[in-house]
Amino acid sequence: MHATPDDLFRRLGELGIPVETHHHAPVFTVDEARALRGQLDGGHCKSLFLKDKKGALFLVVCLEDAGVDLKALRRKIGAAQLSFGKPELLMEILGVIPGSVTPFALMNDRERRVTVVLQSEMLALEQLNYHPLENDKTTQIASRDLLRFVKACGHDPVIVSIEPDVGD
Repeated sequence: MHATPDDLFRRLGELGIPVETHHHAPVFTVDEARALRGQLDGGHCKSLFLKDKKGALFLVVCLEDAGVDLKALRRKIGAAQLSFGKPELLMEILGVIPGSVTPFALMNDRERRVTVVLQSEMLALEQLNYHPLENDKTTQIASRDLLRFVKACGHDPVIVSIEPDVGD
């Protein structure tokens, strides 16, 4: 059984991590999220569920304007050729659907199958925003508390620089 948003908020409370959650219509893309979020402060982020050709799984979490070059990224993290993980695998491992991928889903990766990759530029911001397992809400968390949460889920994140898209 996969965690629910209530399970997530209970776990964050147990860890003493304060968050603020905002409800909105479901969003599936960065553009949809931009249109709905209003004046929500902090870094707005995206999360990518990736698989390499050897079967290794990665959760890449970065600012929404980061240009994620999969070839460059694989060299930085020591992966084989990367592609997006299938929705069925995403649900099996992280317990979320496409459009709801989030670092909070790491609480569902009880076997620690995913390597977590966090953008250093994202972590430099004080507050960050992610979906709390469902894409009809956005939860704001301090970057230092995100790191605490990831580690409490049993993951030791890889931190790399991912530059913004040149078009943004």
